[in-house]
Amino acid sequence: MARYIGPVCRLCRREGVKLILKGDRCFGKCPMDKEAVPPGQHGHARAAKPTEYGKRLREKQKARRFVGVLERQFRRMFDAASHAKGNTGENLLRLMETRLDNVVRRLGFAQSPRNARQLVFHGHVSVNGRRVDVPSYQAQPGDVVTVQEGLKGNVTLSRSLQSQLQRGLPGWLEWDPSLPDAVKKLSESQTMADGGVLGGKVKQWPAREEMSFPVNEQFIVELYSK
Repeated sequence: MARYIGPVCRLCRREGVKLILKGDRCFGKCPMDKEAVPPGQHGHARAAKPTEYGKRLREKQKARRFVGVLERQFRRMFDAASHAKGNTGENLLRLMETRLDNVVRRLGFAQSPRNARQLVFHGHVSVNGRRVDVPSYQAQPGDVVTVQEGLKGNVTLSRSLQSQLQRGLPGWLEWDPSLPDAVKKLSESQTMADGGVLGGKVKQWPAREEMSFPVNEQFIVELYSK
């Protein structure tokens, strides 16, 4: 499976916004907190006023990098969205939002998209009791997503859950009833050795305002419709 393995801060600089590809680390020391110039020898020239085509291209690239896929896979997602009922742009964002790796991230089991993809790809995630190791798997309303019990001793996962508890879950997701109390008992040095089921449920399709991708989906539709 082809994937980008270069420095992710370079992607943020190219798009001119924080893509939050490193999770909570992006809120610490970050090049984007200063005047970040696009990467490359001609970075200053790239920062000039973009054309109308350039604006639409950048929105598409931004969305693709949020999800972490290459052009061919993103184009397949757009084709599926265009053939579904309803607004093509919202359909595309919904497909992006309900990918299994993104659901794992939104549930707080991973701090970054790359970390969530790794959890799924290594077989640590199950859907409705069945192990799924395909990050692009499309979750449906009613699906129960769980993480292996063996990861309760993982400090990174525990800290990620604590951060998610503070932020709160989006309305279309919910934790297992036993998980919030278990997370509240954690401290920075503790892990979830006992108590709490590492799982959550997709309650419904996400509404537009609940989606975590700050992109102009209409620009993407216009770009691919030419």
